[in-house]
Amino acid sequence: MKIKLPCNVEYIINKLMENGYEAYIVGGCVRDAILNKDPQDFDITTNAKPGEVKELFKRTIDTGILHGTVTVMIKDQGYEITTYRIDGEDEDNRRPKSVEFTSSLLEDLRRRDFTINAMAYNEKEGLIDSFQGLDDLKSGVIRCVGDGRLRIQEDALRILRGIRFSAQLGFEIESKTKEAMKQNASLLKNISAERIRVELDKLLTSDNPDKLIDAYDLGITNVIFPEFNQMMETDQENPHHIYNVGVHSLKAVKYIRKDTLLEESIDACDKKEKYYHILRWCMLLHDVGKIETKTKGEDGYDHFYGHEIKGAILGKEILKRLKFDNETIDTVTKLIKWHEDDLPQTPKAMRKQINKMGIRIMRLYFEVKRTDILAGAPDTHGEKLETLESSYKLYEEVIERGECVNLKMLAVNGNDLVALGYNPGTILGDTLNALLQKVLEQPSLNDKNTLLTLAKDMKP
Repeated sequence: MKIKLPCNVEYIINKLMENGYEAYIVGGCVRDAILNKDPQDFDITTNAKPGEVKELFKRTIDTGILHGTVTVMIKDQGYEITTYRIDGEDEDNRRPKSVEFTSSLLEDLRRRDFTINAMAYNEKEGLIDSFQGLDDLKSGVIRCVGDGRLRIQEDALRILRGIRFSAQLGFEIESKTKEAMKQNASLLKNISAERIRVELDKLLTSDNPDKLIDAYDLGITNVIFPEFNQMMETDQENPHHIYNVGVHSLKAVKYIRKDTLLEESIDACDKKEKYYHILRWCMLLHDVGKIETKTKGEDGYDHFYGHEIKGAILGKEILKRLKFDNETIDTVTKLIKWHEDDLPQTPKAMRKQINKMGIRIMRLYFEVKRTDILAGAPDTHGEKLETLESSYKLYEEVIERGECVNLKMLAVNGNDLVALGYNPGTILGDTLNALLQKVLEQPSLNDKNTLLTLAKDMKP
């Protein structure tokens, strides 16, 4: 097997080998190269001690020297080089208390999480695959290296990593590994919210976000995301739905796709990745409020009055618990709160809705509406999608005409009113908002002279 190595990686490995050391690329980069994916990073492992690595290269950074890791800098690019090691006793199922350097590549590979991540490679010796990772890659299997219980007890995050790899690669988890995850799920309580968030985010933004159901079946979400268990246990008996809340939400998540996310739905192309993550989390949580608002109506159907308000509260709590950034929390919360709003069907209603939500949220709101419809009962899609299409067309027309939808677009500002004799303060602000409401009703009024005349008449 031949893996094409980047020039800098090849240089580092050759430099180590020329000086009498062993060196290989290892872990995820090997796995991804075999799968014909572009590795994001190339990790290098060697029997050279950190100090010996530092002697060979001009620019190095002690990124994790106590655990054997030195970063070699070549121009502005960094490459992590880690000495073969054996992890000592784990500490709270999160990290080893100590590490011991070893001269054995086999011992280093033995401590790794899954067989597909326990392969090493260099051009001289080819693929080193002591735990049949290649076979598991070909079979589409996630399997712990050695005893799954021990691997997971060394670092309980491996439970979530296994689910995440399953989702990203479309693989199945081997039965003994799955059983070890189930038996040790409670250990995830020892893992930080930040580490859990990273794994959940990678799972949710993969091609198979519905693998979260595997986490539910194994008792994992009960520890890290109990609200999802409640979602999976909340049925929706009404004409608009055929799935329970949890399955419906994951169906909606899957309909958020990068290749269909409209360029005009974002402020700039470099925000597309950010909004993709935001929208996937929004669709996972958009109906979380239903777990506390379910009632049975006289019509015999389930109803969830006010679930969007309750959902915004619960969604914010969940995202804060997982230590998300403020932009994600704020945007997801607003989208949940407004996701049940009717789609405007007149230009005036559209301008008022954009003013209420803001242009950025309004653009994302259409994506939320589309995916929520597609995840509902199929026989309700037609009319709802037609309504969505006509509403989006109205939105485009309002934006294309440049109609005023917020105070920034108003033809007058606070300074103009001060020049009319207004004093800075509440009355001035109220007057600007009153003028904006008139313009939202009648866009042709957004003319400076017209608005100044109106402002004069409104002056106390």
